[in-house]
Amino acid sequence: MLIAGFSWVMFLLSLALVVFSGFALIDAAIRREDAYRAADKQTKPFWLIVLGLSFLVNVANVTLASMWFLLIIGLVATIVYMVDVRPALRGLSGGSGWGRRRGSSSDGPYGPWNGGR
Repeated sequence: MLIAGFSWVMFLLSLALVVFSGFALIDAAIRREDAYRAADKQTKPFWLIVLGLSFLVNVANVTLASMWFLLIIGLVATIVYMVDVRPALRGLSGGSGWGRRRGSSSDGPYGPWNGGR
């Protein structure tokens, strides 16, 4: 019973990695090519290849579960993209519109902090 529960947890973890790497791959694909150069990061094709390979390894892991070292390498690449490259690209382009703040820097969650002046 314990082994069955552990395999279920590992399956869910594998699915989470597929979703995480898929999101990073889609995000990298929709960013502009010149933004990568302006942010002084690797090129867009480089990140598409790395994140695409990571996604494929994660998808294969759901069925094979034998490539742990490739999973770790892909996870590290995905985390580097999400933590380092993506914020730099969003900072240059002003974000993609999702969750982007509009208004003054003194605005709080319910309006301006300065009393509406």
